[in-house]
Amino acid sequence: MNPRTTMPAAGDSSPQLHVAGHQLVTAAGEPVRLRGVGLGGWLNMENFITGFPSTEQLHRKALLDVLGQEVYEAFFDRFLEVFFTDDDAELLAELGMNCVRIPFHYRHFEDDNRPMELKEAGFRLLDRAIDACARHGIYTVLDLHAAPGFHNQRWHSDNPTHRSLFWQHRHFQDRVVHLWEALADRYRTNPWVAGYNPLNEPADHDGDAIGPFYARLHAAIRAVDPDHVIFLDGNRHATDFELFQDPWPNTVYTVHDYALAGFADSGAYPGVSRGTYVDRAYVETQFRKRSAYMRDTGTPIWVGEFGPVYSGDPNQDESRYRVLSDQLDIYDEHDAGWSLWTYKDIGLQGLVHVANDSPYLRRIGPVLEKKARLGVDVWGGLDTGVRHVLEPLERTVAEEFPLFNPAPHGPRPWIHVLVRHILLAEPMVEDFARCFAGIDAEEARALADCFTLDQCVRRTPLIEALRKHL
Repeated sequence: MNPRTTMPAAGDSSPQLHVAGHQLVTAAGEPVRLRGVGLGGWLNMENFITGFPSTEQLHRKALLDVLGQEVYEAFFDRFLEVFFTDDDAELLAELGMNCVRIPFHYRHFEDDNRPMELKEAGFRLLDRAIDACARHGIYTVLDLHAAPGFHNQRWHSDNPTHRSLFWQHRHFQDRVVHLWEALADRYRTNPWVAGYNPLNEPADHDGDAIGPFYARLHAAIRAVDPDHVIFLDGNRHATDFELFQDPWPNTVYTVHDYALAGFADSGAYPGVSRGTYVDRAYVETQFRKRSAYMRDTGTPIWVGEFGPVYSGDPNQDESRYRVLSDQLDIYDEHDAGWSLWTYKDIGLQGLVHVANDSPYLRRIGPVLEKKARLGVDVWGGLDTGVRHVLEPLERTVAEEFPLFNPAPHGPRPWIHVLVRHILLAEPMVEDFARCFAGIDAEEARALADCFTLDQCVRRTPLIEALRKHL
């Protein structure tokens, strides 16, 4: 039920994986259970991972306005260089991990004003990470995290609104198909690429467009690369698999499994979180519901994202580690692979994080305090400082529109995205950018260097909890 990861022996014809029943196996038939981390914050930036408010596009535009082109490029070129290197891959291999899921933004590959014209620079960045992992016997899963037109309603698809336009416009879908055809062509002979994760956490409001689009995209990738595994997230942020019928060959259906007791506003575990009593039985029930399609069809189970957030409070974080431990036990019992979210950040979830006394965190400290006070980061932030704003809105919507149930999570998260992530976050982007005013290119590179592994801190309790399951 819990086979240890087996890396291909020297005599194997290829380490490339394929689906065999409920497992992934090598060319020699050795089972491989993919266990590792997601590389959030690198080729797709998220506000809680590196500290900016709102979305990556607004963040980058504000920094460009403040820094100018030369200093802006100095910072981001160095950031992309140092965030994930051979040293990071070596650390993950030493811990016993065998997989890195690499989220990326379409803008590394294509400009909106030049659609369908692909940029080599994005492929070279992917090449570097794939090669670093391969040198240490680590597979990679390529994950399109932000698609043109926003394939979900949240900040992690770089969506500045609360609407997903991707499902309404064929042009956006065409661009994604075109990009994946190019990715499949580039990596079709690379055995250390475990496979392709074409859309992270899609959220098609009506559920009518995602099935036909997946069929089209799947066929397009297969026409170029018939051999690599395709990892398909379910609808509603990789939790709903009703759109699928019979499984496609060599395809893994990917579930995301964030536990209710692992969020920033969760209570003690076991205990009540958001009005629900959560214990191990509840956590397993939720996992079973989310993974029912895979278990019913006898296909591999891979948890593409999961993981609690940490507050720095020892008692609260101890509860989060108990949640994590129970999830990992459950995954072992179901022979499920997993990818922890996330590898590196500024302290909320990462396996390693930027040091609290680093020049980078000292520089953005005032904005981080303001973000926390106003609960701007919907992920990882608390709303206690703005309850006087949110409560009357929540009450009014509930009273006036009792049947209103916006996708993907209902009215309360919908309100919080509008107020916290948009209304309060967008003006704060300028505050963040002003933290960097006056720096030169050398200082910009030094700030980016705060994300190098040798300047980061390892979250030891998290590492030790994961070690027991590798």
